[in-house]
Amino acid sequence: MSSVEEFRAEIRAWLADHLGGEFAELRGRGGPGREHEAFEGRLAWERHMAAHGWTCVGWPVEHGGRGASLEEQIAFHEEYALADAPARVNHIGEQLLGPTLIAFGTEEQKKRFLPPIVAVEELWCQGYSEPDAGSDLANVRTRGALSPDGSQWVVDGQKIWTSLAHEAQWCFVVARTESGSRRHAGLSYLLVPLDRPGVEVRPIVQLTGTSEFNEVFFDGARTDASHVVGEPGDGWRIAMATLGFERGVSTLGQQVGFRREWDGLAALARRNGAIADPLIRDRLVQAWIDLEAMAASARRGVDPSVGKLHWAAWHRGLGELAMDVCGAASTLAAGEPYELDEWQRLFLFSRADTIYAGSDEIQKNIVAERLLGLPKEARV
Repeated sequence: MSSVEEFRAEIRAWLADHLGGEFAELRGRGGPGREHEAFEGRLAWERHMAAHGWTCVGWPVEHGGRGASLEEQIAFHEEYALADAPARVNHIGEQLLGPTLIAFGTEEQKKRFLPPIVAVEELWCQGYSEPDAGSDLANVRTRGALSPDGSQWVVDGQKIWTSLAHEAQWCFVVARTESGSRRHAGLSYLLVPLDRPGVEVRPIVQLTGTSEFNEVFFDGARTDASHVVGEPGDGWRIAMATLGFERGVSTLGQQVGFRREWDGLAALARRNGAIADPLIRDRLVQAWIDLEAMAASARRGVDPSVGKLHWAAWHRGLGELAMDVCGAASTLAAGEPYELDEWQRLFLFSRADTIYAGSDEIQKNIVAERLLGLPKEARV
């Protein structure tokens, strides 16, 4: 048995043994549009995973991880999804900030922030988008300035679509710290606590009736001067590295979830007779083909922007197909006052897939200009 097969067998056995008892009811809970489900229970589950060494598996051993290879990380995410384990609550810290700090942080930052991420003691959110700077991150207006004594950063501005900010203790914030700078220059990557004066978090009600993301207002919010990742003014490079981690190996586990959704939708089409419609059959088959192609591309190491374009369009299309499979029943709420079934929730939440984590328009520009070398888009 290869080391990857041994690793896969180990995590599969551990999940089978531990996803029971007090954690049995957490199977399948959480996920896109359902982040509010059993949050405290999922937090306890993830801390249980940490106690047994199953968080941050891809991190180097010296930083609390298992030093898992790429193939082993793929196996972990696939087995986790196949076990119908609950959606993770520490994804942003583990998959985004942690790797960023390992690559660019100071030794003091690593000692301060990495252990609480491994132990799931501090949760993080991502302070990128703003009302006038969504996918156009270089247009941020949130500002940071050193206090007169140079001991703290003082942050003023607003972030929006900040996932899980209402549950997080910390936020990594892209802020303009050089007066008069424009676009990519003069930005810094600051680590800002959310439980201090000068920070207000306001949940945003979504189409699904839930509030997974938020507005965050900074009004003289303060953080230590040492809480800047990389050099001041070098925030663009750090922020882009974080986005690369965001679209990394964990998306393979996401695709296992996609396959489960496809399987469920195909089964529904057989039960309610929608499968008799040749157009429905054709769309189901095409969705299966595209999913297989997506998985093959991810294993080959497709560029993150190309991968994001592929899975976002696919998942949104699956939500649209689900409404056609459900037929007229899709227009009725499952219960009062606004209870949705899984297919209605899939359709409504997946409308955001082509917007968050970098909109399709921005991703296409990246592919055109940076991968294909085409002329840059004309800008005013």
